[in-house]
Amino acid sequence: MGTSDLSTGEPTAPAGRSWRRHSAEFKARVIELARQPGVSTAAVALANGLNANMLRRWVREADEGVPRSAHKDAAAVPAFVQLPVPQEVPPALPPASVQVPSRISVEIRRGSTAVQAELPMDARSAAWLREVLG
Repeated sequence: MGTSDLSTGEPTAPAGRSWRRHSAEFKARVIELARQPGVSTAAVALANGLNANMLRRWVREADEGVPRSAHKDAAAVPAFVQLPVPQEVPPALPPASVQVPSRISVEIRRGSTAVQAELPMDARSAAWLREVLG
């Protein structure tokens, strides 16, 4: 809740707080910077000592009554960009000279306890190891 000056009855700002006034040129410059494609409004605000929400409001107010297509950057940034999708390639099999073990040996030590296990090389063994090693 604000206070008011007893002699005039007008509201006063809290002590130590004052409102800054920005020139129209400054506002126009930061609004244009914030409208650039790929530029963060928050970064522009921070770099210019402004609150990001205030800069967003300035941009929104500048846009009111102006069709979005009127901005020079709106036509430069397409709404959808088609990217080539590589064809799915099956995973390479190891060379025939490399032997893939069918079983794995695991030794787990916790304090003075040691557990040894020989497991088949499959998804169930991997799930068990994830659970045990947590």
